[in-house]
Amino acid sequence: MKNIFKGFSLAVSMLSIIPFFKVHDFYKGINGYAVMFYPLVGFLLGLILICIFLLFQTLLPITHLSIIIFSILVLLTGAIHLDGFSDTVDGLFVSRERSLEVMKDPNTGGMGMIFSVVFLILKASTIASVLTLDAKFIYFLPVVLMLSRFNAVLAIYLHPYISKNGIASLAKDELKRFQVFIAFSYVVFFSFLFNSIWLVLVSLAILYIIGIFFNKRYGGFTGDIYGFSIEVSELFLLNILFLL
Repeated sequence: MKNIFKGFSLAVSMLSIIPFFKVHDFYKGINGYAVMFYPLVGFLLGLILICIFLLFQTLLPITHLSIIIFSILVLLTGAIHLDGFSDTVDGLFVSRERSLEVMKDPNTGGMGMIFSVVFLILKASTIASVLTLDAKFIYFLPVVLMLSRFNAVLAIYLHPYISKNGIASLAKDELKRFQVFIAFSYVVFFSFLFNSIWLVLVSLAILYIIGIFFNKRYGGFTGDIYGFSIEVSELFLLNILFLL
């Protein structure tokens, strides 16, 4: 039970800037539990955004409030997944042999920066468009954030980890089948509860395509690619909501 609580605390600390838990020690035995709670952290972040939206819905224009929701989402996550997105993009614009070296560079390259800016504009526009079309779409946001992080869980479990070291290697080594099953169970439960089980299938399709691409290019995933998968999944799921 102690490892489960520490795992949840670690998941919150890694995936958000929420100050309730600040666990930065990756103790042996808690890293798999931390991954198990990734989708739940996304779901809770979505609930926070719903509360903020409902609090200011009658006070602010819907478009402006939508941009605030987008900005708070970026801030709540500490832009950690966006950093992975940026590094992954940088790696795609060099030779395969140099990709991992470039992705590990703490300095963001030109292409990573450009693509990140464009990506953020697209994401902000999508959230604004979805909520302007129908404010009730805010209730899908916890599911979108949950599913995108569940994709990271599946990526960690299913795909080879190709970096020689890194924090993500601990998660890969300790994540067990029963932990993935528990994550899958509550993901399906919340998706049914929010009448969005169809989004689970769309999310799995997105991960399948991402997996094919990076397995073909690198033979597996890195920690940065996990972040890339989360960000791309979020954007596509939001656009699917808007289109359908």
